[in-house]
Amino acid sequence: MPLICFASPKGGVGKTTLTANLADALQREGRRVMVVDFDPQNTLRLHFGVPLTDMGGFTADLPRRPDWRACVRETASGVMVLPHGAMELRGALGLAAALERDPELLAAPMRSILSDPGLTVIADTSPGPSHALAVLVPMASMVIAVLQAEAISAALIPDIDSGRFLGSGTMAALFAGRLRVVLNEVDLNSRLSRAAADAVARHLGPRLLGAVSRDETMAEALAMQKLVQEIAPDSRAAEDIRGIARAVEAALPAAPEAFSMGWGAR
Repeated sequence: MPLICFASPKGGVGKTTLTANLADALQREGRRVMVVDFDPQNTLRLHFGVPLTDMGGFTADLPRRPDWRACVRETASGVMVLPHGAMELRGALGLAAALERDPELLAAPMRSILSDPGLTVIADTSPGPSHALAVLVPMASMVIAVLQAEAISAALIPDIDSGRFLGSGTMAALFAGRLRVVLNEVDLNSRLSRAAADAVARHLGPRLLGAVSRDETMAEALAMQKLVQEIAPDSRAAEDIRGIARAVEAALPAAPEAFSMGWGAR
């Protein structure tokens, strides 16, 4: 039932990679996990070994009101995946317009997914504000913003403090309290990276869930269409992600005993 939304004020921060690997870590902690891709890049599926040739998905088809159960991909990791689906620019613009006109296109299937009390749902959203994020945030138990440990992170702190990147007006103000942050790609050999990470950590305090070291095993895992705990469970990145998973676990309701609803991939 809990919904965790991954978001970011800017792109290129490793948000999708962290989404996939945190989902895997929570699955290993004993939760039943589904990830849903709301980023038009449609890359979340690749971390779980969904074939490159499988271009179908859920989000891209929302204007036609798909049955989300028919879109679920079962994966070797045990994490269930609802891919975004392939989409060109015109389709992405049409989807944004459709969600603006009728938010229930997304809200209704998400309520159905979240009605399963034994399921933890993790959503990967596109960078910055979006119509999908505006629908998802009021349903979310937690919103995790991903920042890189770099100088520009300090400039983004006002967006984090205000929740402005979640959208504008009352919605952002109301739900900013559910916002937590993960710092990604902390380079322990770089004075600038360490200084940026320290400044962000001191400002955020308990809102900072954790940090992930820069580690080549993350890129290697993606190249192999695998997860970092599969290929390098003793790596620094894998250890960092397990620590973040424990922090998330402590903040969420206890996971009920898992049970199956009989969904099948098609």
